[in-house]
Amino acid sequence: MKNFKVAIVGATGLVGRSVIQVLNEKNLPIESFGLFATKKSAGEFFSICGKEYVVEELTENSFDSGFDFAIFSAGGETSKKFAPIAASKDCIVVDNSSYFRMNDDVPLVVPEVNLEDAFLNHGIIANPNCSTIQAMLPLKALEDKYRIKRVVYSTYQAVSGAGKDALCDLENIDNSKPLKKFPYPIFNNCLPHIDVFVENGYSKEEMKMIEETKKILHRPDLKVTATTVRVPVQNSHSESINLEFEKDFEMSDLLSTLRSFPNLILQDDLSQNLYPMAINATGHDEVFVGRVRRDESISSGINLWVVADNIRKGAASNAIQIVEKLMER
Repeated sequence: MKNFKVAIVGATGLVGRSVIQVLNEKNLPIESFGLFATKKSAGEFFSICGKEYVVEELTENSFDSGFDFAIFSAGGETSKKFAPIAASKDCIVVDNSSYFRMNDDVPLVVPEVNLEDAFLNHGIIANPNCSTIQAMLPLKALEDKYRIKRVVYSTYQAVSGAGKDALCDLENIDNSKPLKKFPYPIFNNCLPHIDVFVENGYSKEEMKMIEETKKILHRPDLKVTATTVRVPVQNSHSESINLEFEKDFEMSDLLSTLRSFPNLILQDDLSQNLYPMAINATGHDEVFVGRVRRDESISSGINLWVVADNIRKGAASNAIQIVEKLMER
């Protein structure tokens, strides 16, 4: 296998730093890295796989030195301008922003779910929304077995998903400082408001989950609704997911189906108070599912509680998984 050259765009942000951390944990066939950020963040040093790298200012010429892959975690406007430039230089981009996700020509990929889509790329692959990524693993397992009729999402999303300024707001316990990110205090509070609201009354975050679920599962007909809430938790998103199936199921068979799905960990033993929690999911790349119980209000439905590290599996690790699979191919 050849040794590759990889660029990390947005290296100094929360997700960019997590990308570097995950790469340091893996042994991928990467010869060298290029780290890029805004002019303000340029000059910072990082150690990756035993070598020191300095962060450079991102420019239109940053990809001239021949990168094989680039992981973008610098926001939609940066991706809009620079991802096509990178792709034009035979560099495959995995983009963490929302800018390309619903583009028909750009695959939206969770490797455990729809890896083959990644190989149909035209130079850019989109990383889904963090809250969508973790939901896809149990949904794909159950979609293949029972075919899903309807999805109801209710999310409890960690503050780290909104960036560094949001974490500062969480630490503002006595509200003595001006808020940096949220319209209201997040400490000791829950905000049913993630991203901006759109004309139908949903938030953009809710619409992302709805539309991305359909695209990843190749189910444009699927009925999906969502309510997304920011909660005063530092890291790892939690989700209550209600599913209605077209086929009936035996609970033992359904649990076995979840248990056997790649990178999905079933934690469901009520006698031991065992269920997924954000505090335990943080730092892991797997998705955790528990509180699995039949929805007795309908003929074939189930309730799930799904938790994952939103910065790792919800962003950095998923992107690196995609790159790793492309390297193998």
